[in-house]
Amino acid sequence: MFGDMQKEAVDISIAAFEKHSVEKDVAEQIKKEFDKRHGPTWHCVIGRNFGSYVTHETNHFVYFYLDQKAVLLFKSG
Repeated sequence: MFGDMQKEAVDISIAAFEKHSVEKDVAEQIKKEFDKRHGPTWHCVIGRNFGSYVTHETNHFVYFYLDQKAVLLFKSG
């Protein structure tokens, strides 16, 4: 994912974590915001301990930590 979209992902994620305490709700807000801004189909996984193996569109994948929570966001479909 390019730098400007990465920053957008972090900013949206920070806002989602501030608004929600349940990881599912955080992931839902991030996914819906990226669907709205960048078209479908985005997927978001939030957590402290998970593995993943995903197929994604080129330049549409980011994985980062906010405090102790990992955020995996990617577009596929």
